[in-house]
Parts: sequence; structure tokens; C-alpha cells
Amino acid sequence: MTSDISPSLADALAAGTVVLDGGMSNQLASAGHDLSDELWSARLLADRPDAVSDAHLAYFRAGADVAITASYQATFEGFGKRGISHEEAARLLALSVALGRDAAGRARAEGIVRPLWVAASVGPYGAMLADGSEYRGRYGLSVDELERFHRPRLEVLAAAGPDVLALETVPDADEAAALLRAVRGLGVPAWLSYSVAGGQTRAGQPLEEAFALAAGVDEVIAVGVNCCAPEDVERAVEVAARVTGKPVVVYPNSGEVWDAEARAWTGQSLFDAGQVEGWRAAGARLIGGCCRVGPEAIAGIARVV
Repeated sequence: MTSDISPSLADALAAGTVVLDGGMSNQLASAGHDLSDELWSARLLADRPDAVSDAHLAYFRAGADVAITASYQATFEGFGKRGISHEEAARLLALSVALGRDAAGRARAEGIVRPLWVAASVGPYGAMLADGSEYRGRYGLSVDELERFHRPRLEVLAAAGPDVLALETVPDADEAAALLRAVRGLGVPAWLSYSVAGGQTRAGQPLEEAFALAAGVDEVIAVGVNCCAPEDVERAVEVAARVTGKPVVVYPNSGEVWDAEARAWTGQSLFDAGQVEGWRAAGARLIGGCCRVGPEAIAGIARVV
């Protein structure tokens, strides 16, 4: 379901460049919310949904065209570990999409008239484990097992009416294969975005092979990378465009490194909106930021594009 004043996201990507938002977690943390829980930003779907809508609105104000929902860490299994019922978990998943829509409505009420879209975040299996394994992959599960894990929440998110499903931060080509099977027949387009390092998936697979999985999947309107270092972007964009012929999505981290044991970011930010032109030249059409990239950086991207 597209936003009420918007063309489809696929049509917009065919026409030009679209700006994604930045990191949800850092925006919530900067507003004073504690994200030390294993549910991360998904906890606020239950505890402070207004804060999630506010974070989306901050990015729309900064120039983002697409809000990525706070459902990255939201799974039936993860909620279940906190004593949240299957029915309530389904409500919270659907709420994540509604909050993106709410923020878009608030943005329009403020006079923002450009098309705005909502992407329902679907994080990898490792995000549910909350142990950093989304940066490693190789969970010891089969493609069939991973498909069975992802399909139920994909069905709930698709029924909530997002413009696109964001299959994001995927560390492993096997998990990508499972996700690509799981999105079939849902009636909602998707993008597939790997987390990469040094020219490979986080699990060590060649990017050519990883991107090729999506080349013939009609549901996929864009492929690319996210939650990676900025310096890993340009080569990945070139490979994704060449292998699939699809528009490329890219939203790297700031360049800081996540320490899963300490649950903290280390290092310095290397994100520079000036890099965007090189990414566009390589084939990127859907551009934003991931962890530690905030509204100011997204405003910089919006100015460039």
C-alpha cells in the first residue's frame, strides 16, 4: 500500500534518487531513551510509541523520504522471551508500521509535501539473539529453518500495509535465500540489504554470489548494503548494480564499531555526505545512513541529492 500522495517507491527509484532516514537507535538514545534492553528500539513500541513516531518525524524534517520502522529487533521469539504474547507481539509489529504512517502525517501537517514512504524493517535472525551474531551469520540453521523463522512476522508486517519490506543487515547469503523465499506472495515489494566487510558478506561469501540471489526475484525492487563501514560501500554498490541490474540501496554506519560484549560503539565517525556522489555514480538510488548516522547527516545527504 503506497502512501496516499506518493507514487510507488519502485517508480520513484526509476525516476531518480530517494533519501532514506538514519539510525533509529541513536535518535531514540539522543532523546534520552535507554536502549540497553535486548529488544533494543523495539521495546519502545510497547513502552513509548510516541518516541518512535517522534524519531521518524525528525528524519522527515531533515529531508528523508523513507522511514524505516522500529521492527528490526521485533520478533515473536524475542517478545516471547519477555513474556509478551503472540497476539500482542503481532500488534506491536503492526504498530511499527502505523507509527511510520503517523509521522508521515505529522510531517505533512507541518507542510512537507514531497512523497513519503514507510519501509517495514526485517532484521536478521541474529538480531533476535542479541549477541552480535548478525555481524557474523552462520547460525547453524538451514535455509528452510530460517524461512520458517522469518515468514510469520513478514506476514504480519505486510498486512500492516508498508510501502516496502526492508530485508536488512543480512550477514549471510543463506539467510538472504530464506528471506527471498519468505517474501514471495505477500504482495509487498522488498529491498535486500547485506551487511558487508572487506568486499564480502559478514559470513565471508563473495558479493557477486550474494547479490545474484536477488537478480531474478520480482518482489525485490532494490539490492545493496547497510550497517557497514562507509569505505565498504562503493565497491559493493558497483557489484550489486552489475550483478542484478536493479536500483541499489545503501545506508552505512557512521564508521564506528559495535562492541557486542560492552554493548557500546567505539572509534570515530567516518561518515561524510560528500561520499554520496560517488555512490550515486556507482548505481545507488536509495541512500541514507544506519547506526550512529543522525538527522544532521541525513540533511547533508538530502542537500547533495
